[in-house]
Amino acid sequence: MSTPDSATGSAIDEPAPDPSVDGQPTSLGTRAARQLATTTKSEPQMQAITSRWLLKTLPWVDVKGGAYRVNRRLTLRTGRGRVHFEHNGADDIRVVPQTLTELPVLRGYSDTDVLREIAARFQAREVRPGQVLFEAGQPVTEAYLVVHGRFTRYTAGKYGEEEVLGVVTDGDQMGDEAVGQVDPLWLSSVRAETAGVVLALSWAVVEEFTERAPSLAAHLRAYIERQRKPVNRKGEADVPLQAGHVGEPTLPGGFVDYELAPRDYELSLTQTVLRVHTRVADLYNDPMDQTEQQIRLTVEEIRERQEWELVNNREFGLLHNVDHGQRISTYTGPPTPDDLDELLSMRRRTKVLLAHPKTIAAFFRQCNRRGLVPGTASVDGHEIPAWRGVPIFPCGKIPITDDHTSSIIALRTGEADQGVVGLHQTGIPEEYRPGLNVRFMGIDTAAIISYLVTAYYSLAILVPDAAGILENVQLGRTAD
Repeated sequence: MSTPDSATGSAIDEPAPDPSVDGQPTSLGTRAARQLATTTKSEPQMQAITSRWLLKTLPWVDVKGGAYRVNRRLTLRTGRGRVHFEHNGADDIRVVPQTLTELPVLRGYSDTDVLREIAARFQAREVRPGQVLFEAGQPVTEAYLVVHGRFTRYTAGKYGEEEVLGVVTDGDQMGDEAVGQVDPLWLSSVRAETAGVVLALSWAVVEEFTERAPSLAAHLRAYIERQRKPVNRKGEADVPLQAGHVGEPTLPGGFVDYELAPRDYELSLTQTVLRVHTRVADLYNDPMDQTEQQIRLTVEEIRERQEWELVNNREFGLLHNVDHGQRISTYTGPPTPDDLDELLSMRRRTKVLLAHPKTIAAFFRQCNRRGLVPGTASVDGHEIPAWRGVPIFPCGKIPITDDHTSSIIALRTGEADQGVVGLHQTGIPEEYRPGLNVRFMGIDTAAIISYLVTAYYSLAILVPDAAGILENVQLGRTAD
């Protein structure tokens, strides 16, 4: 409601009236004049459009035939996965039996009855902050699965100081690497940094199952035999070489073996049916083509979903397909320069860092606390924040969990560098953009035109160390 101005007594919220004499206008009013004026219009705007840096930075490989096969050298060292748990109350926590095959020693084992029996023998154990689970040099008598909590691996340094080797978090395991060793000893100590819960399994139980389950015994023998074969530092079958020799010694011979079951990445898709009334398409096309604007905004929405799938899809998305050996957890919670340095050190030629904007802000806060100023990198005319020369691109598709944590993804890209590549197929019928087509589907009896809009895409990680993730990144502010 308007209030009188104290100085003039007029209503300050009301527009000034058109000039008039004795209440009659003396010239054409602006409201009437607008009926003859041409309005300058913008194109339809859309708030959900983001920078989509992942789509822009990935090299895209043209995939003919709808599938892309990643051939690799034969790998003898089995990678480590993560087990999952069932929570039936504070005191009833069990490992999901099928996920025990994520342990390297049980990878490929298929006897579900034995897996269920092993899972039932794990004992839940609560740990308190500062509690030491085991110390370096002690005999390995138990294997551990971490249900939740943060644990630090450490050992004594060369000069007696404590040297931190890494962090163990939810779903990780400790102790299974001792399989096949005689009188195995812990190589490092582990201490709980937070309160947590672990599941423990005695090695005596493992020996018991080995004795009465022939399938398990055969599987372990094959695993031990495979572990004893010569491998290179990446766990691939070694090629015998000789260097620095003189004279005419007999040179070793061998060959480079390949994986017999390479992974095929089939193109995924995102689709929708766009409907436009013929009357709208025929009559309302000046100054903008209504159909073209409808298609443009639909394509933008599809591209947004495409990037979300490249990050989150369980079949090929980065968050679910990065090798667990390339995942590390933050040491203290917030993303520090030390954490990013460790993430970068895990691969050569890291070209891309992706993080949620709030994660980038959390990293900048840690830099501010240390008096550091991150650099920048020029990418397509944009100044992007960078760390160690690697640009940190914002990506809102990386989720923030309910406990206010997120992840930072590091990528080496390109086929030539054995990195990460995007997959699409060009030259498809009625192509509108590379890998995306708009196909006319006809007009129904209600005079509605239908268009099928489809994007075909996927993503491939050529070798495990092409991508890495910094996990459990805390985003909240800490009190000074």
